[in-house]
Amino acid sequence: MESSNLVTLIFVVAAVFVFMQLRSVLGKRTGHERPPFDPSRKQQEAPENDGDNVITLPNRKEGANDPYKQIDEIADTSSALNKNLRKIKDAAPAFEPKEFLKGAGMAYEMIVMSFADGDKKTLKNLLSKEVYDGFAAALDDRAKAGETVQSNFVGIEKIEFSDAELRGHDAHLTVSVVSQMISSTRDKAGEIIDGDPEAVVEVKDIWTFARDTRQKDPNWKLVATEAED
Repeated sequence: MESSNLVTLIFVVAAVFVFMQLRSVLGKRTGHERPPFDPSRKQQEAPENDGDNVITLPNRKEGANDPYKQIDEIADTSSALNKNLRKIKDAAPAFEPKEFLKGAGMAYEMIVMSFADGDKKTLKNLLSKEVYDGFAAALDDRAKAGETVQSNFVGIEKIEFSDAELRGHDAHLTVSVVSQMISSTRDKAGEIIDGDPEAVVEVKDIWTFARDTRQKDPNWKLVATEAED
């Protein structure tokens, strides 16, 4: 049985060099209602799990006699999604789709808010070196321009699997995320140049996570993102 503490997600995007470019990938977001997710608090509250979740979550024993129980509950048994999720389950028995979705939602908030807040330290722990360098450059450009961002993650309305595929030993899980955010960007003079500090905006994103099922390392890497129209 695999185990881990907080699982690091590495957010991989083709190119992010300025803040506006990131917004085009993650979707338009527009400010401040609750503090960002505290991973250390969540880690302390949640007991150790089987190690195959995106983030440390309670261990689930449901469906012990039927390894595909959760899969059948979230995907039609005649669908390609169900078939592919079963293949991933066979390759990585510790994988539980419901727990994965919970962890993916937590990771989504952490990554989005860390970039909005300019938190390089947190981003460095979540991103590959190449993507971190791009994010860091975008944050440096924002700082040089004297721009500041005020953002708040209101919440996730919906997160679900939109695709799944086992490519050799590599499992790919694609999730569709509908969230709400409030965000605004001000120039060095304090004038709002983007967003609205009072408006809640719906954001639709599609993120794909991948993992080599042969590895003991339970980390899932975020290998692609796009904004859903």
